[in-house]
Amino acid sequence: MRYTLKDYQDDAVGDVLTNLKKAARDWKQDSDTSAFSLTATTGAGKTVMAAAVIESLFDGNTEHNFEPDPGAVVLWFTDDPSLNQQTRLKLMDSADRIPPSRLVVIENTFSQEKLEAGKVYFLNQQKLSKNSLLVKGGPDADDADTQQNLQGMPPPDNRAQTLWETLRNTIEDDNLTLYLILDEAHRGMKSSTPRARNEKATIVQRLVNGANGVPPVPVVWGISATVERFDQAMAQQQGRTKRPNIVVDPARVQESGLLKDDIRLDFPTEQGTFDTTLLARAVRKVKEASEHWQEYAEREDVTDEPVIPLLVVQMPNTPSDELLQLAFSTIYEHWPELPSDAMANVFGDHKDIGLAGFNVPYIEPERVQDRPHIRILFAKDAISTGWDCPRAEVFVSFRPAQDMTYITQLLGRMVRTPLARRIPGNDLLNSVTCVLPHFNRATAKAVAETMIGDRSHDEDGSGGGDGRRVLIAPVDMTPNPAIPEAIWQALDSLPSHTLPRKAARPVIRFTALAQSLSQDGLRKNALKETYKELCAVLDGITARHKGRLIAAREDVQKLDGETLLVSVKKKAVSEERGAFMELADDRAIDADYKAAGRLLTPELAKRYAEHLADEDDDDTLLDAHITVAALGKMQDTLTALDEEADKLTRSWFDHHRVDIKGLSDERQVIYDRIKGMSPDPQRIDIKRPRVRTEETQDEDGNPLDTRSLHLMADENGLFPVATLNEWEMQVLDKEMGRSGFQGWYRNPSRASDDALAVAWQDASGNWRRMCPDFLFFHGSGEDIKVSIVDPHGQHLSDALPKLRGLSAFAESFGEEFHRIEAIAKTGDQLRVLDLKKASVREAINSAQDAESLYAGPAGSNY
Repeated sequence: MRYTLKDYQDDAVGDVLTNLKKAARDWKQDSDTSAFSLTATTGAGKTVMAAAVIESLFDGNTEHNFEPDPGAVVLWFTDDPSLNQQTRLKLMDSADRIPPSRLVVIENTFSQEKLEAGKVYFLNQQKLSKNSLLVKGGPDADDADTQQNLQGMPPPDNRAQTLWETLRNTIEDDNLTLYLILDEAHRGMKSSTPRARNEKATIVQRLVNGANGVPPVPVVWGISATVERFDQAMAQQQGRTKRPNIVVDPARVQESGLLKDDIRLDFPTEQGTFDTTLLARAVRKVKEASEHWQEYAEREDVTDEPVIPLLVVQMPNTPSDELLQLAFSTIYEHWPELPSDAMANVFGDHKDIGLAGFNVPYIEPERVQDRPHIRILFAKDAISTGWDCPRAEVFVSFRPAQDMTYITQLLGRMVRTPLARRIPGNDLLNSVTCVLPHFNRATAKAVAETMIGDRSHDEDGSGGGDGRRVLIAPVDMTPNPAIPEAIWQALDSLPSHTLPRKAARPVIRFTALAQSLSQDGLRKNALKETYKELCAVLDGITARHKGRLIAAREDVQKLDGETLLVSVKKKAVSEERGAFMELADDRAIDADYKAAGRLLTPELAKRYAEHLADEDDDDTLLDAHITVAALGKMQDTLTALDEEADKLTRSWFDHHRVDIKGLSDERQVIYDRIKGMSPDPQRIDIKRPRVRTEETQDEDGNPLDTRSLHLMADENGLFPVATLNEWEMQVLDKEMGRSGFQGWYRNPSRASDDALAVAWQDASGNWRRMCPDFLFFHGSGEDIKVSIVDPHGQHLSDALPKLRGLSAFAESFGEEFHRIEAIAKTGDQLRVLDLKKASVREAINSAQDAESLYAGPAGSNY
């Protein structure tokens, strides 16, 4: 892969591979068919995850211990030809181990007896419709279909077989396994009109279920943001095993930084016509965004081109010349220095617009991201499925309020972060602005509900997870000048947690750290040093377990078997059995060597074999391969390798801690990701916020209360307390009234770089991160003490798991805090758990519910 997968993406890839491994095994052994789905919100990178899975199918995956399937054939099916082309381009861009020649779009000229192993074929449903040249003359499943009249006719162009016959031949070949990927799977199960819906559903169902001599597809994998209809369709097919669906947690997607955190909604609060006024505001917003990105690039010394923000202007389906001309002239009136070629359109008619001296050419949607000279893009509805444009920072829609679906679909395509990561501590650069001239507060609220994941409004999966905010009256705050530097330094020194990984390989983590340290010039020859250390560990294993190694080597070099005597006459198996032994050939030894490489990593296996062998003697290299293969059969002894790799990784991180903190944001993110490649929470630093955005009004438009001495403040030194309930306000006011109070920090609700995050495990054992509500700073001068105070409802289902996570955090880092307290309201009384006390932590670990903890002897009045 050219891209480094986000944690949630890699976990999803591992889960998909587990399903595919079982599905292929059951198909080859028992001809059992199966189906499952991958669900992820729009913008989560479903195509990138699929690319990683396909690479693994063809070439294997060391990290997930997945063997390649030499007979794998992938058929990628959609209902949209343009989506196939976009997907092919995305796979070419992300999957560097799959050459373009292995990514085949099935056109009308396609003619093969069967599909080939190691290739991805792209097919759209139109190619299987009754009028397609690829299927004329073939059998049909529907007696009422007009295609029946074409049966018995020779295929067009003297084609040897129809596409249906090609699929049948592929499925029936014992050396091949056909994996069907239904992209945007929910769309294949529903259409806009009954006639189109019936034909499309028939095609998909026939492809999946088989008909008239074409057997069912062995493995069906549906990919979509919403797969309920897909699941229902799969459940209706008798005999197909339903494997566990993979559901990507929207909260993890949001936490990853791949999607923008905040969506700012601008709309008029009075009656009138404000099209040009708010378009001018949108132009001003995109100009401001350009300045902020330029400042960030200069501060971080970005060597590549800085982000060039784009303004997307959404028009009605049939915009008048008057409306278009008004929009063009307004844009240039407020941005006169805009170049003449800076506007483009992605209208469905694919035509250039020439109007009143303005020229607005058509451009394919997928090309917009890579054309930075385009600053203004005119669109109509959702442009096209699968399109996104991370540099789209501002959006203005001239569609009426009743077109909310079209607006949210297009807005959902604009939530990718430009750098595929969150900008640390800068809410402004982690947001997109949406300007709605024809909306009011009520209709804007409906947009907000969709974009934060309200399923009743969100059929296309545009909503985000926990952590996404939709802001109607935001204010951008900067570091409060009233806060002394000693408090900021205290914040800098606080610990935070990484999100642990399901599939954590200490050797991969260690080598990734070495590669990054070498790349940044922090440790010369780090990768060479790494493999030297790991080879020394393997030397120690072979020395300590010499006897087991000899036995394992013998196992690699020979094949044990037995012969059963079958009596045809007696129709019985004789109890006399003859054992035999054969020497393993080079192919068998190589297979064991590669299997060991999946445990050690292929590069370590290669380097250790070279370490053992005499480079001038091929026989010693074969002997070294046998030793490596033998180590692969001693899996329990490799625990020592993992332990040493983990120990060395921690040591190197400690040694280079200060150097790493001096790197750019982009590079520090890499090291945090490497540190997080562990099954246990790892300590990372909190980064200072630079721009903090908060809501300033309630749902009715009334101004919110504010408080002083927050680390981030508006121009008046105040911070709006937007999300605090009544008893959280009581906690805040009481802490501010304590002796020695110096300042406070409303910890971000999402686990961003400027948040103190605590890892915890949910009821299913999945790792999550929570952010305690408050950090309070007390003391004087340079003597600053920091306290975590977290008001949290004890009635919520996640209350006890979160308490256990905070308790473990307190056990690890309690000495660095003055207080670590969890607070809940029981009746009319606020109760507190002091997590710095060992007895309280013991009570939390043995508790059955959170409510009894607060009410019992472990708690006390706040």
